[in-house]
Amino acid sequence: MTDRLGESPPSQPSPAVASEMAERERRQGPIEDYAHGEIRSYHGIVNKWLLVVYAILAVWGIYYLFTYWGGLGPGLAR
Repeated sequence: MTDRLGESPPSQPSPAVASEMAERERRQGPIEDYAHGEIRSYHGIVNKWLLVVYAILAVWGIYYLFTYWGGLGPGLAR
């Protein structure tokens, strides 16, 4: 049986997969499906390396602001 887009509906997962999905949902919250299940989203943690990258970019941005910000701009200083 196919739906109106010509795709067959997803089959039911095996009991092992279903229990794994239930455990994941318990830890990370409900999984939201978009685009007929092609995209899945859940609330999770942010990796530590990504937090370090954010911190380095913030420090670099403040450094750049104070070091290279050249006054009011070309032709505006009197």
